[in-house]
Amino acid sequence: MKDIYEIAVVHGDGIGPEVCAAAVDVVRAALGNASPLNFREYPAGAEHFLKTGESFPDPTFAACRDADAILHGAGGIPGVVHPDGTEAGLDFTLRLRFELDLYANIRPIRLFEGVACPLAGVKAGDIDYIILRENSEGLYAARGAGVQLRGELAVDTLVQTRHGVERIVRKAFELARQSNGAPKDGVRRVTCCDKANVLRSYAFFRSVFDSVAPDYPDIETEYVLIDAMTMHLVLHPQHFNVIVTENMFGDIISDLGAATIGGMGLAPSAELGDHNGFFQAAHGSAPDIAGKGIANPYGTVLSAAAMLDWLGTKNADDRLSGAARDIRQVVNSAMSDGLLSADLKGKWGSADITKSLCERLAQRRTAA
Repeated sequence: MKDIYEIAVVHGDGIGPEVCAAAVDVVRAALGNASPLNFREYPAGAEHFLKTGESFPDPTFAACRDADAILHGAGGIPGVVHPDGTEAGLDFTLRLRFELDLYANIRPIRLFEGVACPLAGVKAGDIDYIILRENSEGLYAARGAGVQLRGELAVDTLVQTRHGVERIVRKAFELARQSNGAPKDGVRRVTCCDKANVLRSYAFFRSVFDSVAPDYPDIETEYVLIDAMTMHLVLHPQHFNVIVTENMFGDIISDLGAATIGGMGLAPSAELGDHNGFFQAAHGSAPDIAGKGIANPYGTVLSAAAMLDWLGTKNADDRLSGAARDIRQVVNSAMSDGLLSADLKGKWGSADITKSLCERLAQRRTAA
């Protein structure tokens, strides 16, 4: 347990500053005046790129590397790009992933009470699984390293290593062991999502999965091809517990999963390495609604709760773990009470939602 935890806060672009500020307010409310967290803000993103020509300053990277955890709002603005056409605002996220080796991208998909599911007959409790996205290899490893030849040819290479696949697969089995199992049958299950029937790189991913699975005889295993997975997540979401997959596939199906629980505004994520942790919602910067006060803060608030959980476990600090539980409980109660943003067909703005969450947390502290 530490006296002070340094949290690097990068608000980013679009709605990023709004949702990130909301998450910081909620965390402070959960911990009260005795909070051991010290939040320090640093610049990065597309807007910073437009102002300075630099999207991710080296001092910001150093602060993030040395911090106890990193909290991010959102990054990127369409049209703000490098000469190769890639978004400048994404440099922050991608550089952290690769240079800090944040190999495990944990994306919970959970349907909350009070949120209407777009899937017929599916209710709260029916969808509760994790997409574990390998975060340091796969197709994204080609970022900045591919080939573009005379404007006629572009090549990006998909990379899978035995070390990289094995550690993400082991993480999947450990997450399954810690879970309550799939909603449908309570079975602790890890699903390997790949395209092993066509591409050697995915056949290799599956072979490594098979080599790790015997070390976890208490966990059921299965394979689902990526194209079939897009169907199963819509038709049979209750079946899944933990899904492990390559970087690009994980990016795509986590958006599909978020759609089934009400939208990207409810999609938190934790990006973890052996030493560093980076926390942000899985959604983008939504510049079309920035500054309108209607951004959904729940995804970033839940990401901040994941940050507290990770720090609490890592440092044996019950203060932080308890605050994470409190945040999740007030989020549950708030949505159950109908405190929903416009993207969830509600009428509440981000400031109102944040205020209510903070008040509920203050009441819990007083009652305790």
